[in-house]
Amino acid sequence: MDELDSYLKELAEISPKSLEEYKTSIEKRRACERLLHIAVECVIDICGIIVTNKRLGLPGSEEDLFRKLEEGKVISSDLAGKLRLMRGFRNIIAHRYGSVDDELVFEILRKRPADFVDFKSEILEVLKGE
Repeated sequence: MDELDSYLKELAEISPKSLEEYKTSIEKRRACERLLHIAVECVIDICGIIVTNKRLGLPGSEEDLFRKLEEGKVISSDLAGKLRLMRGFRNIIAHRYGSVDDELVFEILRKRPADFVDFKSEILEVLKGE
């Protein structure tokens, strides 16, 4: 969680205030894309650790991680949906499935950090109960 917190803090510090600033600074664009990428990777890794520690079964894919956590009542259905969206976005960033849409990335920077906060909140509640 500390690693995720550090990525999110960095992201908040470098995120441009406007779409125009985002589009005109290739360094900020690439840094934001990379930080989002590794933050999502960190979330997926945390999910894998919890699935293993709670003995929820052997996941065959990242999608299985989210399904197992949801079925095991570790995370809510709402959060599972957000995790699926995160993974899809990560795939676009990491594998360039289509071109990366600057406006989409900027929207995620502005409106989706709460998804990471929701993730941390639900996971920390689970960990407190152990």
